[in-house]
Amino acid sequence: MTPGKFDLALYRGDSYAWRFILWQDEEQTVPVDLTGATVEAEIRDKSAGTTVVVLACTPTLPNTVDVEMTPDLYGTAPSKGVWDLQVTFPDGSVQTPVAGTVTITGDVTDSAVMPVSARER
Repeated sequence: MTPGKFDLALYRGDSYAWRFILWQDEEQTVPVDLTGATVEAEIRDKSAGTTVVVLACTPTLPNTVDVEMTPDLYGTAPSKGVWDLQVTFPDGSVQTPVAGTVTITGDVTDSAVMPVSARER
């Protein structure tokens, strides 16, 4: 299965929430059964790169996954990266239903202040 493309365009420090409804068929008549499955989503600087942000994932039966990005997660997030949502089923099989690029625009209000010593370089 090739993951569906879903790019994240984020504004640093803002809260985001996404809902993904997973189907076994293109007609969206057969829900993916998430009973006993674990769901994970991460933002990394690049594929197989350093883990940067672990997104909160909440599965709801039968086939819904809510993913959340909170302001406290931006600490080490890169301005550009990649992400995906991965489901591990009770039988050990793994599927990645959605993936994409990540672009984070720097904020202005409440942005981190650079120390004077760093600005003088």
